[in-house]
Amino acid sequence: MSSYMIPVMEISNQERQQFLETLWAYFARNGRNDLPWRLPGPEGQFDPYQIMVSELMLQQTQAVRVIPKYHEFLRTFPDVHALAAADLGDVLRVWQGLGYNRRAKFLWQAAQILDTLKYFPKTLEELVKLPGIGKNTAGAILAYAYNLPALFVETNVRTVYIHHFFAGRTDIADKEIGEILAQTLDGGQAREFYWALMDYGTHLKATVGNANIASRHYAKQSRFHGSRRQVRGQALRLLSQRAYTLEELSAAISDERLAEVLAALSQEGMVRLTDGSYTL
Repeated sequence: MSSYMIPVMEISNQERQQFLETLWAYFARNGRNDLPWRLPGPEGQFDPYQIMVSELMLQQTQAVRVIPKYHEFLRTFPDVHALAAADLGDVLRVWQGLGYNRRAKFLWQAAQILDTLKYFPKTLEELVKLPGIGKNTAGAILAYAYNLPALFVETNVRTVYIHHFFAGRTDIADKEIGEILAQTLDGGQAREFYWALMDYGTHLKATVGNANIASRHYAKQSRFHGSRRQVRGQALRLLSQRAYTLEELSAAISDERLAEVLAALSQEGMVRLTDGSYTL
């Protein structure tokens, strides 16, 4: 074995069994099976488009805030074709209230690609080519839409595995967590396995604390109030209602960064300046 290879961290069969018993027992008692993106279609199928929408919405946003927006979004854009054919401004209007508006643009761009493809990808390699879809989001789509045993490490997964297998450690790499995840993943029911991890991780955060601070990849979310992100959100919220001139926006948003924020939004294609007025 090369001296440069890092050995795989192995757990015993007893450790694996105890962990799975704890995980499944929690899920049996407290599983959030009524979340709308966990409800199958009439023939027991899960729509990958709907899963993609939910995964983008759930990034850095709590489920309770996502649920009403998820329903509204799917009523307005029920499938890939409807979203691809929509104007970006209309997509941003429906998205209002969720924040991180680039996610809406990514969804819209992904829908245009998927509408051209005429099929929804079933491989990690294809999914990560879509705008806004990284390896973790792609893995989640594969697990939730197709019940495939994809490996992905996000905040709730980290919380659970750090709590159970890395107590007292710091600077824990996702690669280490992934090694144990691979050994404990119930490949035959990957969809429910990850649902259980999501719910158990949420529980641990609320009762034990944020174990993610021990992760090498942990980054504390920046303060929203007074941030450039807040100015972006304010501008997009106003423009979702009607057109505004720069003077009108400046009167409503007293921030010296407004002009550069509007320039950035224009460059990103999220707002346009026409005849002296900004619109989505």
